[in-house]
Amino acid sequence: MMRKSIFPIILVIIIGLNWAALISAHSEPDPDYCHCRSEPILSRNGSVQDRELLFELQEYLKGLSLYKPTPNGRFDRVMETTVIAFQKSRHLKPTGIIGRETWQALGSVANRPTAEKLPSGRLEILVELNSLTLTVLVDRKPFRSFPVAIGKLETPSPAGCWKVVSKGFWAKGDTKWLGLSVPFGVYGIHGTNKPWSIGSRASNGCIRMFNHHIETIYQWVNPGAPVYIEGNPFRDRRELKKGMIGSDVYYLQIRLKQLGYYSKKPNGVFDYWTEKALKECQADLELPVTGELTAKEYYRLRLYPTD
Repeated sequence: MMRKSIFPIILVIIIGLNWAALISAHSEPDPDYCHCRSEPILSRNGSVQDRELLFELQEYLKGLSLYKPTPNGRFDRVMETTVIAFQKSRHLKPTGIIGRETWQALGSVANRPTAEKLPSGRLEILVELNSLTLTVLVDRKPFRSFPVAIGKLETPSPAGCWKVVSKGFWAKGDTKWLGLSVPFGVYGIHGTNKPWSIGSRASNGCIRMFNHHIETIYQWVNPGAPVYIEGNPFRDRRELKKGMIGSDVYYLQIRLKQLGYYSKKPNGVFDYWTEKALKECQADLELPVTGELTAKEYYRLRLYPTD
């Protein structure tokens, strides 16, 4: 028999909702580290030839009228000449190699933070995953909105109510970093050396902004500021199993705890105890006891809105 009756749970995070009973204390993330992959060193004769990345870069440079041919994803002589011209325009050593300094320059082409003054009042940040926007709220009223990039399907951004716990420099560049109080990993709001990724699902879970935009909000935000990442933690319907992390795992643990199967503190990590609790739940529901969350469990546990 089930320990408690199954009832629908609310999935969309609502501003002002008190999650204090669900979100527990946790340690501060290191502001100098996140899971974002470093940009590779690219050159005409280099061993690394990331064609997808090169194609995206060429399209971006073409949009800036810095690259004239049709993008082809190859680091050929024309691309090398383009890189040298860009480096000269940014007063960098014209090597034709895209290394750390060149990546930073690419990410800061429009790096001009605004001097706009923030009105007095309580500041909060709302990230809307569906619309790919970040809005600065002052006394619950929208003040400024910015486009962002969010996590890829396999590495979703952590839906939930968090707070800023650290400020510093993002380790992948000279732009700023706002670390978030997510208990199951290091996540933050930071700039990017790939400005073309803004407006898409491109990150390993962090919220990416144009460098000049993060520079702007950095001066407004202090540690402790609430950050609401609004969205359904189960929106991607990932098949969850041992070893995975994320807000969907976090809220699965909360659901299993509500039903009396999970006794630990939810941490967003699909560990032994999560697997054990899910197996017990599956047995009571007369489902295959796999310890993995599939479409059947999503339906039976009401992990998505229903009519």
